[in-house]
Amino acid sequence: MRRSIHLKLWVLIVLLLAAVAFFAAREFRLVERAAFNWKLFWQTESASAIGLDDYRVVVEGKVIEGLEDDVSALSFDPSRKTLFTVTNQNSELVELSLDGRILRRIHLEGFGDAEAVEYIRPGVFVISDERRQRLIQVQVGDDTRSLDASRSEQLTLDFNAGSNKGFEGLAYDTQGQRLFVAKERDPVQIIEVRGFPRQDAGAPGTLEVASNRQRDAGIFVRDLSSLQFDERSGHLLALSDESRQILELDVDGRPVGSGSLKKGQMGLSKTVPQAEGIAMDDEGTLYLVSEPNLFYVFKKP
Repeated sequence: MRRSIHLKLWVLIVLLLAAVAFFAAREFRLVERAAFNWKLFWQTESASAIGLDDYRVVVEGKVIEGLEDDVSALSFDPSRKTLFTVTNQNSELVELSLDGRILRRIHLEGFGDAEAVEYIRPGVFVISDERRQRLIQVQVGDDTRSLDASRSEQLTLDFNAGSNKGFEGLAYDTQGQRLFVAKERDPVQIIEVRGFPRQDAGAPGTLEVASNRQRDAGIFVRDLSSLQFDERSGHLLALSDESRQILELDVDGRPVGSGSLKKGQMGLSKTVPQAEGIAMDDEGTLYLVSEPNLFYVFKKP
């Protein structure tokens, strides 16, 4: 009888451990991550890959003076040679210099939970409202000091994102005229939108919204907090706060490289605490912001 009880106890323990291992593997994408690492171990370095692991931090954890609210997302404006971010507490669109100084603050009215901003063309940006799953096109001029969502063209997408697991990142492919939208998690997803924003506001346009399940299944990070499209390679960079990683996806959506934001990697003396936005300028320099108000710059030697 006692032997039977011990046997049942051991069976129960084994089943519990198996269940824990299963859920851990699913939550942390351990199988996908292991497959990616195995592939990188055996393959020769891809000439088409950006080479994220070659980047080194040159500005680390600089406090953005005058900004106390949580920054979310980052976008490079090639026409102004500046960066734009948004704050999601007291909603603002903030223009930054390339060394992390505030140049301008633009009040956002009616934008809800502003989580991402993306440069489209000179003076035109898209801002995402995470909870309402809205994409809002805005016009930003030299004298703009406030923006009202009710006066802007909008697109609402229903992807069952939940109250706080919605659109966390945006990226734009200028040549392909594709807007990439990152759904944060449960599941991690990258949505492609064509036809918004329209190139010609007065002309009728065709809206196309698509997703790629096969690509998304290979994204092994736990969440997505920001995106960046590299026009030169056609690759997409996906930033993950929880995995503390930048993942590089090729033109077919396959992971081909990664960079770790943990202490000791990419020249970092400390782990990036909560990476929320990534941008790349026209020279290939990477810029990153972390909540609540930290600024980073990465360059290749």
